[in-house]
Amino acid sequence: MRIVRYNYLSYRGAVSSRSPWSGLEGEIDRLFESALGDFAGASPAGRFPVDLYEDKDNTYVRADLPGIERADIGVELVDGTLNIRATRKTRQGEREESFALNRSVSVPDAAVQTEKISAAYENGVLTVTLPKREETKPRKVTVAVN
Repeated sequence: MRIVRYNYLSYRGAVSSRSPWSGLEGEIDRLFESALGDFAGASPAGRFPVDLYEDKDNTYVRADLPGIERADIGVELVDGTLNIRATRKTRQGEREESFALNRSVSVPDAAVQTEKISAAYENGVLTVTLPKREETKPRKVTVAVN
């Protein structure tokens, strides 16, 4: 969807080609493109939303990937970046189409025990568990009375 741009008279009375609403128009266009992409199953760039949350011991990356087979999902940590890729395959009659989905999340190597990273895929939801290193976990400090 595109909002029609109108020329307006500036305070000097001259016609300007730049609308004062152009920033808002661009933002509305971006929102509609992203909403339509989500409605179709992925954003136009092949990206999908992820949720990041943490508890005392782990950081979690959760992605909703409905309709994707477990074998079509790949997760890897390379140079401080967690890469999630998936391929959605659809069959229409005799024709099969596939659509690649990718998402990258920056993960500081110093904060994660890379050898203990795990991933689980259940009911269309991928959950990647990133265990925290002991030195990055929050510690409770008691205050002594003098």
